[in-house]
Amino acid sequence: MKELIDGLAEEFSSQSHGSSDYWKETQFIRGENDTKFLPLNYALKKSDQIKNIAELQSSGYVISSLDFLGLESFSDWFQNVFNRKLYQKDKKSILIIHHPDQKKIFEAIEIVDQVFKILQDHKVLINGKNIPVQMGEWYAKTILGLRQIKSSSQRGFDFYDDENKKVEVKIHWQNKTSPKGVKLKRSLVELSDYTVIIYVAKNFRIREILFLDSPFVIRKFAGKGHTLFLKDPDVQSYFFSKSNKHYDKIKNRSSLMKFATADLAVKIDEKTEK
Repeated sequence: MKELIDGLAEEFSSQSHGSSDYWKETQFIRGENDTKFLPLNYALKKSDQIKNIAELQSSGYVISSLDFLGLESFSDWFQNVFNRKLYQKDKKSILIIHHPDQKKIFEAIEIVDQVFKILQDHKVLINGKNIPVQMGEWYAKTILGLRQIKSSSQRGFDFYDDENKKVEVKIHWQNKTSPKGVKLKRSLVELSDYTVIIYVAKNFRIREILFLDSPFVIRKFAGKGHTLFLKDPDVQSYFFSKSNKHYDKIKNRSSLMKFATADLAVKIDEKTEK
């Protein structure tokens, strides 16, 4: 089935269909790669082997919204094939039928299982929290020397520095920050002396660190609600890559340099002594 679909996607994508009504479709099948697609109805008309979506699903195809997949290449493909722009409002209604390579996914799961066991053995992963959060918290303990102690007032753990000052630690796992910023609970910031955000890249390396006095965060960024947002443009001057104000908080520089992204490591190396 996949070879058939890939062939039809190649065929459809190699021609202009600006005079057709296929641009009105909301369900498209991904071909061999992110530059080849075809409308579902085109596939149904061209092949007797494909009768409905259920047959595609039984062959391993899955359905996801275009927004969920974040396929930027689809807009370019759409414009090239239909000679018209795909507007943001129209993207929301589009579904992509795609075929994950289950063999590679199974192999990856086996690798993840092995990695998970190693991280458990070395006490990086200790509970049911997601892996990026636990990795970021481990970075906070390893690099900043924070102590993670069972909370006496709520479920979970609190962080303290070597002067027994409370630190609110937030982990942000993305290659870039949303324009809305990093979301913090106002009450937790108010109960802490410092606020730390560990920005973890998708490859699990540290792409940035933000260390601020919590009273400053409340004074400068808190609004009327229960949450506050730290947007990159508003706080970037305090990033470790920009400012060395809190470099005295670094307890293990070698670990920071080892686990930082190359870009962050270079910038910190320029500001600290070897």
